[in-house]
Amino acid sequence: METQEGVSKQSIRERIWDYMESHDIADFPRPVHHRIPNFKGASHAAEHFPHLHAFSVARTIKVNPDAPQRNARFLVLESKKTLLVPTPRLRTGLFNKITPPPGATKDILRRCATSQGVRNFSVPVGLDSSVRVDLVVVGSVAVSEKGWRIGKGEGYADLEYAMMVSMGAVHEGTPVVTIVHDCQVVDIPEALLEDHDLTVDYILTPTRVITTGCARPKPTGIMWSKVSCEMLTKIPVLRSLREREKRAGKDVALQAEPGSQQPAPSTVRRPQDRPQAGFRGRSHSPLQGTDTQLAATVCVGNLPYNTRVRELKGALQELGAVPLRLTWQGPQHRAILHYTDSAAAQQAASLLQGLRLGANALRVSLGQQRDM
Repeated sequence: METQEGVSKQSIRERIWDYMESHDIADFPRPVHHRIPNFKGASHAAEHFPHLHAFSVARTIKVNPDAPQRNARFLVLESKKTLLVPTPRLRTGLFNKITPPPGATKDILRRCATSQGVRNFSVPVGLDSSVRVDLVVVGSVAVSEKGWRIGKGEGYADLEYAMMVSMGAVHEGTPVVTIVHDCQVVDIPEALLEDHDLTVDYILTPTRVITTGCARPKPTGIMWSKVSCEMLTKIPVLRSLREREKRAGKDVALQAEPGSQQPAPSTVRRPQDRPQAGFRGRSHSPLQGTDTQLAATVCVGNLPYNTRVRELKGALQELGAVPLRLTWQGPQHRAILHYTDSAAAQQAASLLQGLRLGANALRVSLGQQRDM
């Protein structure tokens, strides 16, 4: 694929997402829009990873939690290296260390490398852990042979790297790798790049290993002027780092500070954001009582008998299908997901098709909300 001068980051994202879907390159979870896209051949692309010199000399490797990097996470574990995985949206910390059980077989290591395994076989790594990351793997929507990268638009990979710089976990010479399909390697106009954008040193595709030789400087720390009050509220570890840098005498003024009467708009943009962006437990939605605003529901059935509600919530968060609230019906092996409207419910049902928990393929169906 080629791009033209004058395009925006978002237009490049949309073009790649559309191309991957229309050419049946995309893989589960689908649709790939608004995601780091999974693709057919991702596992094969990751097989180049252990052949990099940077991999062979690394002891601790950070790999993002997205689906196309699953095999990369497995290869790190198989090589008996330390694997760190960022926590989803950085809500509970910066990253977790994956700790397979003693004597783990390849099958168990592969399970540890899945999103569910990351939740089940990990321990949090705190800011005071003095961890040193030798190699970083990030997801991309688009990347150029020059090493310029475009993510899905939320800014988490850039922020994760900046936070690692701030805590001393990485430095300018720490190599950065991304794993993508060949169609995601495109020309990116330099004018689109900003100071906080992370660049990559190696690009792995199913057919190529690209050494970018990128000379553009990587972020040297957190650019607090780019951080909004909203981001600071959502990410506790970011608040801790800010306090640490403030005590060190650094300028930590946030976006639109001082003098702003309201929190500045977030620099983290989620095109799919809508009011269902948080679980509300079993309480009634504040939208109830207005007939035109009754939320549609999605019924998720065939849950394994030992499934915990947090496991389902984790899967929903990963797929971008978080409901306004969730009604847990464990004895019936099902849960009812409440959304703001039928369109949101239909989108969620589409995202959840093919979802498995444990050995069970879940049954997903639409249904209108009733008082419960």
